Amino acid sequence: MAAAKAKARAKTKSTRTRKTSPLKRTRGRLAPGATARGLDAAQVAIPMDSAEIADVVALVRSAGGATIGAYLDPLGGRPLVLASLPLSAVQPTPFQRDLSPTHAKRLALKIDEAAVFLDPLIVVRGEDGRLWTPNGRHRLAAGKVLGLKQITALISPDETLAYRILALNTEKAHNLRDRSLEVIRMARSLAKRHATSKEAEYRAEFESPELVTLGIVYEKSSRFAGGAYSSFLKKVDRFSERTLAASLREREGYASRLLEIDARAKKIIETLQKRGFKSPYLRSYVVARINPVRFHKSKKGDTKPPMPLPQALTRMAAAAKNFKVESVSSTELAWVAVGAGAQE
Repeated sequence: MAAAKAKARAKTKSTRTRKTSPLKRTRGRLAPGATARGLDAAQVAIPMDSAEIADVVALVRSAGGATIGAYLDPLGGRPLVLASLPLSAVQPTPFQRDLSPTHAKRLALKIDEAAVFLDPLIVVRGEDGRLWTPNGRHRLAAGKVLGLKQITALISPDETLAYRILALNTEKAHNLRDRSLEVIRMARSLAKRHATSKEAEYRAEFESPELVTLGIVYEKSSRFAGGAYSSFLKKVDRFSERTLAASLREREGYASRLLEIDARAKKIIETLQKRGFKSPYLRSYVVARINPVRFHKSKKGDTKPPMPLPQALTRMAAAAKNFKVESVSSTELAWVAVGAGAQE
């Protein structure tokens, strides 16, 4: 009898637990768009003699290539031409990140193992009618390693795609230095081609304003620790309404000031190391201490910086100059390490 009651109580408790337990969260599911977009199948294919791709077809033929087909992009309806191009006819855009020979060789090996080159290059018409790829530098290099005669390309008449590197490039992850250098190279090229254009008009191409500033810094010092200053710049750097040329001249000054601040930070770090501090987070700690906006939290929807970038740099330089190494404690450094670990 007692055993039966105990069994009944256990059953009741189990049922109650199941009823009150929270629902399991589903993972990996994406909500579909509320409305269907784009073209129907019958609208996608277009004939090779269409006027909207005539210039691209002529360009392919003059380069010694062969057109394979043409279609309208199913999303935006823009014309695209699939073609085979001589490898020597395609060049990477001149403002792309530097080539990684190691990655290109590894990519070539994997392509050779698969015995098929599956991913076409995105190609646009560059300066002087040349063929540029904004997102295929390493695949192009891999093709050269493999000794390919021809390479498959998806060619767009939209030349502005040459400046959408950050959005298009998926073959090798960008680090902060890569992204910054590509952005400043794009900015310099656009400043020459569109003298009256404002920097703020290129938000989509440049992705984030601090990348322009950091790009100039990396040009001056390739080993600059940009990651330590990135959060500071994100809070105070904004796209300018001035022309690109004027904005770049202004940012040259910002970059020089940032390098001066970093030189002071290095001296502080050296002094701390002599005092026995060996933490790998010393730089992050020092930069955080001299950051004048480290405690600022932006409100939702607020795009205004807590202070202008020139003022922030002035305060940061003063904080670096007046830094008291005697005030540094091992406990503070430990907390910096904890914070860095949480971000990773």
